Amino acid sequence: NDEVTGVIGVGQDITQIREITKEQERVADDLSRLIESANAPIFGVDLNGMVTEWNRKAAEISGFPKQETLGVNLVQSFIEPDYKKSVEEVLQDAIAGRETANFEFVLKSKFGRTFTVLLNATTRQI
Repeated sequence: NDEVTGVIGVGQDITQIREITKEQERVADDLSRLIESANAPIFGVDLNGMVTEWNRKAAEISGFPKQETLGVNLVQSFIEPDYKKSVEEVLQDAIAGRETANFEFVLKSKFGRTFTVLLNATTRQI
């Protein structure tokens, strides 16, 4: 018999899930603003060394706005030649889970100036 006699619905209380999600979004927003407004250059790269983050201070000292850096290889495009190999090694170490603290390297600006930067590198995880 194929006669429809009604509907059965199953519900789930998602109030707590929504509250947790809202709090996670607030924390992520706070961290994003902290990175963007920090008084230190902050950059992020993906596993291929391509820039994924470039905060306001990095843009200020380098002369490269964020839009010009995203998707560009950090080492090849922004690091002085004498430091390329060592910076690449530091980034690979970070990817492998080995943190580096207080590593000095020279960042080149869009206008030919150079800046000595003290780098702390750590793994970025999802």
